[in-house]
Amino acid sequence: MNVPKALLTLLLLAGQIAWTQTSATPHSAATDSATPQPAAAQTQPAEEKHLRNVRQLTFGGSNAEAYFSEDGKKLIFQSTRDNLQCDQIFTMNLDGTDQKMVSTGKGRTTCSYIFPHKDKILYSSTHLTDAACPPRPDFSKGYVWAVYPGFDIFTAKLDGSELKQFTTTPGYDAEATISEDGKKIVFTSIRYGDLDIYTMDADGKHVQQLTHELGYDGGPFFSPDRKWIVYRAYHPKTDREIADYKELLKQNLIRPTTLELWIMKADGSGKRQLTNLNAASFAPSFFPNGKWIIFSTNMGSTGGMGNFELYAINIDGTGLERITNSDGFDGFPMFSPDGKQLVWISHRNGKGQHETNVFIADWVP
Repeated sequence: MNVPKALLTLLLLAGQIAWTQTSATPHSAATDSATPQPAAAQTQPAEEKHLRNVRQLTFGGSNAEAYFSEDGKKLIFQSTRDNLQCDQIFTMNLDGTDQKMVSTGKGRTTCSYIFPHKDKILYSSTHLTDAACPPRPDFSKGYVWAVYPGFDIFTAKLDGSELKQFTTTPGYDAEATISEDGKKIVFTSIRYGDLDIYTMDADGKHVQQLTHELGYDGGPFFSPDRKWIVYRAYHPKTDREIADYKELLKQNLIRPTTLELWIMKADGSGKRQLTNLNAASFAPSFFPNGKWIIFSTNMGSTGGMGNFELYAINIDGTGLERITNSDGFDGFPMFSPDGKQLVWISHRNGKGQHETNVFIADWVP
């Protein structure tokens, strides 16, 4: 698939699968400097009626997957900036100040999160396999993601100290998020031969497999009451699709051009498909009231991977509504715990070809 270079780098660079895993292109300081600056107010399209007081928090580099702390005072995110060759984990205040790297600076990292009520973070990293960035996937096979087998989940203190390996099973372990009460972790793993969703206690015990369908199930998020999990999935149906999926998976690759949103109970029962958009829909998370889901999709786009925008949908699959209106890429949305702010990643205002930044706005119901 012929994908525009800027979007290709962008989509491969962020990660609830490691949409951040696959494109490590160093960026020149002239166009992609990530020097911290004060949050800057932005003009915005009139169609973005739910967003007010939009502010840009990062300036340069490739930034992705920014998630709130439980108290709503900090963000954790991943970034390829300055002299980094692939993503590392950073934290910052809500105004964009005090940006600091909290991962090792080695390997590739993705999917970071702050434990509720604790001075503790988790993220996935390949640094134990190799201190260098892992190789890019082979795009002669078309548009594919690398599912790096070196990814394991790690925990550390908020400042990055006291790093501990959290998963040890062979193969890919990533895409972890934490329930609001801090008691459960949900994540994606290939430990039994397919990419499925699992939960475990916050101490790593009582691992439970929730999905068993052939195909990729990933990017899971708990509902605020921990009763539901929303996720993205690709389940091949035809003989050709199944053969292609299995052959790519043997090479630690998947083809993500069609992803739909699903929801299930926290024990894995009651699975329902929420979208049927025939598009690449991903990065779902819940509104604070638990009744709606916000996500990103390229539905209706033509040519390459097209234009990604944020949308909202009811948990019964009705009421689809567009939230952003900006050319390029808008993705990885998450509400603040009190529901008053939305953080997401956007290519808007990008000065470099591969630049994506963290934005925050007040939410207007």
